[in-house]
Amino acid sequence: MSDQTATLPAVHLRVPTHEDAFAWHRLFDDPEVMEFFGGTSAELSMYEELTARQRRHDAELGYCLWTLLDADGEPIGFTGAQPWPRDWGPTGEIEIGWRLARSAWGKGYATAAAVATVERLRAAGVPSVVAMVRSGNERSIAVTRRIGMELAETFTTPWAQGDAEPRRVAHCFRLTL
Repeated sequence: MSDQTATLPAVHLRVPTHEDAFAWHRLFDDPEVMEFFGGTSAELSMYEELTARQRRHDAELGYCLWTLLDADGEPIGFTGAQPWPRDWGPTGEIEIGWRLARSAWGKGYATAAAVATVERLRAAGVPSVVAMVRSGNERSIAVTRRIGMELAETFTTPWAQGDAEPRRVAHCFRLTL
């Protein structure tokens, strides 16, 4: 971790509740937030399934995508890790990630959340993590650098419904814990 992480805001992580599906749906209903995730908001049912899956991950693996809370206990996004879910890219690896509401950008929350996630994963015995970041997502690339990740590989993503472009470049950053 760099010296930049010494002055990060306080964040709290919790296993997502069913109610967090509604919070995530509301927080991420923003084209800017979803720019690198297909560009459009997901349906509430997707967040209901996602939060349920994260509760299972926490119970089975000891980690998940946790709901990210600010110092006042208000949800501002999610952070955490889960097994890479696709059949392309860093298959078999654990992916670290974060997604924050637009109102939480530029305040150090993503870096604080990534640091907290790394600490929890290290304590859980996870040996290494990857972060898949789409080309052009300079904010997330900066977070990977702040927590000591290094660019390891580049992938061309398969086409996904809703993408403005049929294929995009994704950078795979790695960190040994």
